[in-house]
Amino acid sequence: MTRKPLSGAELNELVADLHKLSRNLWWSWDQEAQDFFQELSPRGWQNLYHNAVAVLREVSENELRVHLQESDFERRARAVLRDFQAYLNCQKTWGRVNAPQLLQNPVAYFSAEFGLHESLPISAGGLGILAGDHAKSASDLGLGFVGVSLFYREGYFQQTIDSNNWQTEFYDLVHPENVPLEPVLDASGQPLECSVEVDMNRVLFRAWRVNVGRVPVYLLDANHPANPEHLRDMTARVYGGDNTMRAMQEILLGIGGVRLLRKLGVQPSVFHMNEGHAAFLTLELIREKMAAGKSFAEAVAQTKMECHFTTHTPVEAGHDRFSPDLMNYALQLYRQAFPAPFADLLGLGRVNPEDPREPFCMTVLALKLSRTANGVSDLHGAVSRRMWKPLFPDTPVEKVPIGHITNGVHLLGWMKGPVRKFWREKLSEEANGGMPDETAFWRTQAGADWASAINHADFWKNMTDPDFVSDEELWALRYKLRREMIEFIRRRLLLQSQRLGPGDFIRYDHLLNPDALTIGFARRFATYKRAPLIFQQFDNIVKLCKDRERPIQFIFAGKAHPRDDEGKRFIQRIIHLSKHSELAGHLVFVENYDVHVARQMVSGCDVWLNNPRRPLEASGTSGMKAGCHGCLNLSIRDGWWREGYDGENGFAIGGDSHPDNVAEQDRVDSANLYQTLTEQVIPLFFDRDTNGIPRKWIQRIRHAMVTLVPKFTTDRMVKEYTRKYYLAKPG
Repeated sequence: MTRKPLSGAELNELVADLHKLSRNLWWSWDQEAQDFFQELSPRGWQNLYHNAVAVLREVSENELRVHLQESDFERRARAVLRDFQAYLNCQKTWGRVNAPQLLQNPVAYFSAEFGLHESLPISAGGLGILAGDHAKSASDLGLGFVGVSLFYREGYFQQTIDSNNWQTEFYDLVHPENVPLEPVLDASGQPLECSVEVDMNRVLFRAWRVNVGRVPVYLLDANHPANPEHLRDMTARVYGGDNTMRAMQEILLGIGGVRLLRKLGVQPSVFHMNEGHAAFLTLELIREKMAAGKSFAEAVAQTKMECHFTTHTPVEAGHDRFSPDLMNYALQLYRQAFPAPFADLLGLGRVNPEDPREPFCMTVLALKLSRTANGVSDLHGAVSRRMWKPLFPDTPVEKVPIGHITNGVHLLGWMKGPVRKFWREKLSEEANGGMPDETAFWRTQAGADWASAINHADFWKNMTDPDFVSDEELWALRYKLRREMIEFIRRRLLLQSQRLGPGDFIRYDHLLNPDALTIGFARRFATYKRAPLIFQQFDNIVKLCKDRERPIQFIFAGKAHPRDDEGKRFIQRIIHLSKHSELAGHLVFVENYDVHVARQMVSGCDVWLNNPRRPLEASGTSGMKAGCHGCLNLSIRDGWWREGYDGENGFAIGGDSHPDNVAEQDRVDSANLYQTLTEQVIPLFFDRDTNGIPRKWIQRIRHAMVTLVPKFTTDRMVKEYTRKYYLAKPG
């Protein structure tokens, strides 16, 4: 039977709805939506950072309309749009039931960076990734939540490796029309404008809105033609420039962010500062209250009742500090309208308010002006209480008011596509009495319950049942993911080599071994993370890699801060070993680490290596992303792994303590890492039955899924923030 053609009006509506969908990052964690946009232009999807907006700009309006007149394609488009609308309009959310007051007066979450998707590169690392995952889970839970950050038009740097194996940086413009953004407009349809005082200038700024499911994240943009050039560049780069630029960025974020929310009519019940970068918002809250007639002491007390602070930094040097002269320069116009002495303002950011030489510390400001505060793991909470004990001289260290909530990850956002489909089908089979149904359950019940189920401990308890998923199925999935990662890395390494000269297609087609135990290390190349630690046992590692019966291989990726030459030397050393040592062919470095590279690696590697110098890993989240893919952690007992490891769900490097001497800690940890690798990891991985299945290794994967995956999610984390802090009664 011939289908009746769509009318022009129907086509127009479908096209408009798809464009609207493309500008909401909900599609970044919905597999059907991603598959739909990918089909429109597979090469565009691959080359344009998996960006639905860019794909729709790549495909002509005429081509899209022709596709939509094909019945199956139209049906899929409507199905995706129905799921999207059902998600947006759902009234039975956790937030509506457990925190209805936040729907009217939301949490305002301020962060200097949000790592939301590879198409929007405005995050430098773990702090931003955590903020992005926090927003996604707030959306899934239906929580009243608004994000505030900056729009960095050049984003974070792109990394290339030169002929000397040295990291070089360049920046690409982020074009708003090509990414999931929309301008914030006023009632007349013009860009909404606000202003903030920076040095002696009144800086105009506009804003962009990122739709993250149900949650808006507002990005402030100082690139206004009326501003002086150096102030337009405040929002050029993530953490760009010197300390003066940092202070000006943070004034815009904190003070400007409050003013934007006021202009939008948003009245937050809680201002959540994700790290100290946003702490200037407290000054604006004080100024508002004093302008309404409150005394300085009253304004400080009331502001404190509105704020919550999360610290992520376990070392003194990592906290922003500004000299009194810099504060005087950066705030010279603002302080004229601040109805309290400048000395009182500076005192808010000092441990000793009476010391005129003490720098102004953003973390001190945040701690003094927050009703509650937390670190991001149990150990980090303890470290933070010791670090900031001087702020509370009459309080025992264990009573210092800094708690902890251990970080998590947004599971659906980090699951690789084949894994989403694998677990979805298992959920569907279970609901349909063991009979797989590609559409019925998924489109009726699981469409609503999928995100909830995948975050729920009961789903992952099924991993203990071989009738739910067999060893053979899990091992086949692991091979599929390892193969996909290796082929991805081969393509990336070929492109890297071609930039420096002609590439050898044949050599790269045979690089890395799909049968080898594959160990991944990917993160920011800060020196305390000790990326080259494994190679202190160089000769022994070479022997392990060249063992034909039990081969191992290493994949590294990560960026060093542009001013961190020691971190760059770590990268240089690892790349040199990968090219000019006996590890060539068994060790590779993938340049330009981003969300997409991370997703490939946490899914394809067998072991996720993490060896920070304890206790400097506040939490860490990369290893949390590994579990749902069947990748096991091999880590120092620092940050989250100290809480997650139970002896059978991965591997620990050493015990629950560490030497105080840095050199001794490195020596001991290197020896323990090699011992754990050779005595536990490698034997277990290569202990195979007659069918080539490593039954005991898979048993450890199962146990990791049960004990780690549902526990270390931002779904759990955001619920914990809500109950413990957001809904806490002031005072």
